[in-house]
Amino acid sequence: MEKIPQQAAYSGKRIVLYGPESTGKSTLSRKLAQHYHTAQIEEFAREYLQNKFEKKGKACEYHDIIPIVIGQRNIENEAVQHAGEYLFCDTDVLETYVYCMAYFNRAPQELVDAVEKSSYDLYLLLQVDVPWTPDDLRDRPEQREEMFDLFLAALLKFKKPYKIVDGLNQKRFENAINAIEEKVI
Repeated sequence: MEKIPQQAAYSGKRIVLYGPESTGKSTLSRKLAQHYHTAQIEEFAREYLQNKFEKKGKACEYHDIIPIVIGQRNIENEAVQHAGEYLFCDTDVLETYVYCMAYFNRAPQELVDAVEKSSYDLYLLLQVDVPWTPDDLRDRPEQREEMFDLFLAALLKFKKPYKIVDGLNQKRFENAINAIEEKVI
């Protein structure tokens, strides 16, 4: 089995958009990268799991976890080569850990090790105060607050730097910028 790659060296700041599904991570990640004129990486799991769903009609299974983490780490490691002062990550290994624990009540030790060894300058934990948007992969509209609590608990467990970001539309964007400037600049 392929191993999870280590994070590539990067002299800039890595910022993770983090939290429950349908909280605007992808949109906010793109807007922040544009604002700071830098690179942004997409969520690898979304494409991986959408393809699986379309081909097999199945959702995420436990054996998908390590390939998802490897794919996410690979696109992050590639992005650091052309990122500017910041790299905005639409998810990371800790996000995958939270979902793994929520769905399977266990996580591969290799994933736990990757979480412990990963280094990010800031996690922007997105509050569940935006409207739910359904799609093929989202399945917990009634458990958003519970999921938020799991994401927060993981940040605390692994002692990761974070700020909670709330607000709708432009206010959410402004709050994210304020959090970045308060924590990493």
